[in-house]
Amino acid sequence: MSVRTAQGLPLTAASTEAAAAFDHLVEGFLKYRLDAPLRLKALLALDPDAPMAHVMKGSFAMLAYKAAAVPAAVAAAGRAATLAANPREGPHIAALRAWAAQDIDRALALWSAIVAEHPTDLVAFRLHHFASFWMGRAAEMRDMAERTHARWDAAMPGYGNMLSCRAFAAEECGDYVTAEASGRAAVALDPADLWAIHAVAHTLEMQGRRAEGVEWVDGLRPHFAGTNNIQHHVLWHQALYHLELGDHASVLRLYDEGFRDLDSPVTQMQPDLYIDCQNAASMLWRLQRQGVDVGVRWAELADKAEARIGDNLSAFTLPHWMMALAATGRLEAGARMLDTMRGSAEGVLRDAALPVCDAILRHARGDAAGAVAVMRPALDVMARLGGSHAQQDVLEQFFLLAARDAGDDAAQRLLLDRVAARHPVPPERRVGYAEAAQAMRW
Repeated sequence: MSVRTAQGLPLTAASTEAAAAFDHLVEGFLKYRLDAPLRLKALLALDPDAPMAHVMKGSFAMLAYKAAAVPAAVAAAGRAATLAANPREGPHIAALRAWAAQDIDRALALWSAIVAEHPTDLVAFRLHHFASFWMGRAAEMRDMAERTHARWDAAMPGYGNMLSCRAFAAEECGDYVTAEASGRAAVALDPADLWAIHAVAHTLEMQGRRAEGVEWVDGLRPHFAGTNNIQHHVLWHQALYHLELGDHASVLRLYDEGFRDLDSPVTQMQPDLYIDCQNAASMLWRLQRQGVDVGVRWAELADKAEARIGDNLSAFTLPHWMMALAATGRLEAGARMLDTMRGSAEGVLRDAALPVCDAILRHARGDAAGAVAVMRPALDVMARLGGSHAQQDVLEQFFLLAARDAGDDAAQRLLLDRVAARHPVPPERRVGYAEAAQAMRW
């Protein structure tokens, strides 16, 4: 039967109860609820032939950014394609099939077309938002958010979720006024909207408002209960504030008890989730650069890195895996990782991920000059790896370190000029850059 979603969109479902279960699932997806997989299971139990249930199942598999999960996405897309779908749902199925086939440009085009016709389709909107971000396409992400925002009614269910995406897209494009206003408006509607909390956290970090950032996250942390790994990333942002403030003890506490708490049920559900491992590796690397003893914390990340050799699905995660291997002296494993990357290198994997990983391995072997030489051509395209300005920062810091170790003053000045042009806070006021800026009399 044809029913309607909470946003008034046509939905193929067996009953009004199944439609309500779909809305419950979408809400869990948008709000990063830990029980979202259980909500999907409940929907499929009610209606195993609902096309959008299988689209969501396949999307959850792809959102893991893990090669081992892709077959499940392919199977879900295939199952959805056998079901009778309405004209809005058909493009969703096609987008999932394209995504699972690694044709991300087609997937993005299909999601964009869905939102153009149905601006309140939050599933298509959010998937476009995520995929654009991890392709390093901030301008596309913001264009979609602004076009959608103009066509939304503030009274529509899910309006806050649209605002949170608008906030993050604006921040990544340097519009901090819109980012903070939209993010705070979304949090006012729902203090448990972690994507909005995260967008404001980004904005405060980019503006150097560190003490304010610590208070922002602390004040909202009681609302984190029941959320998935996004809470880890928000706590990672809080740790970045503490790092800039020189409070290394708080950073390590947040690492062990917050964003890399190995005993947490959230971590145990997905112990090698790409963004959690990015958070952990990038923070350990930053701490070590500041002379902090991080103990044995690298070991579990290096174990996971070795287990994922050959999985090149998440291009931005690869340098973080290599950092873990290099930090633990597993250089042979690093060489094997490079070999698998070379075997499938094309596009961003060839142009950015491979040279950055190669540079990290060369530096670990004592060849700082070689690291600078191989990574320098990738600086202009590193953004295509995905990741925010705050996340990309660790790669820029690595290049600066390699240039220093190589005695390459020109490369150091090049990097300082680049980050100064893009980041509102000058290098001399940022941990990781201040020492170099002073030494270069920059």
